[in-house]
Amino acid sequence: MDCGIITSKSVLLLLSVIFWAAGCGLAYVGAYVIKSYNNFEHFMEDKYTLIPAVIIIGAAVVLFIIGTIGCCSTLRESTLGLSFFMIVILLIFAAEVAAFVFGFIYRGKINGSLERSMNDTFSKYDGKNSESRAVDFLQSQLHCCGVRNYTDWFATPWYSSNNSTVPQSCCKSNATGCTGRIDQPALLNTEGCETKLEKLFQDVLSYAMLVVLGFAIVKLFGMLSICVITCRSRRNDYQPLYA
Repeated sequence: MDCGIITSKSVLLLLSVIFWAAGCGLAYVGAYVIKSYNNFEHFMEDKYTLIPAVIIIGAAVVLFIIGTIGCCSTLRESTLGLSFFMIVILLIFAAEVAAFVFGFIYRGKINGSLERSMNDTFSKYDGKNSESRAVDFLQSQLHCCGVRNYTDWFATPWYSSNNSTVPQSCCKSNATGCTGRIDQPALLNTEGCETKLEKLFQDVLSYAMLVVLGFAIVKLFGMLSICVITCRSRRNDYQPLYA
């Protein structure tokens, strides 16, 4: 039996397993991006930032399906099945390229809308509403205070109506006796949240883009293996995987 066809089939079976694993990986990445967005959605005006994540999750679902199709088609050496497998892989490859491009585009747009939406959200802080919960979560998680720095609170209604104090979410995690008074700067996180939040989103999108690029390369190997098997099958009689 032709060693080349056996190798190609084995590689394609391995790639089918990789597609299943890739589906799990892409689903995790997409869910992580959406979770990161939901945690800080009050500070993001442009919901189109979620487009790469939605595309990634959609691609993950299809990967599970095509992994099964690829495995069955390879074992049966079905020309029709492998052709369909090839078309689907090509579509997934195009979707991943689109996700990569969208991620690259919106990665550069984060900075423009972030400051405006953060200023608007911080100005609505009253300690009780949903914006307040979002701000407290942001400041406690990122260990920051204010948009650019803690002095941004001086121009907010909260500061003037609460004895010239900042929210206690500005307090350092290990600080004791912190009440948000500005005459206790050693107890406060003085660095602004905008830079840290922007870096967080940049890192998340960069991570997602690298993962998508890696899986796109896997698709190229998959398409190459299908071409090898299909071309060999047309020149030879049906060959089972194991003779």
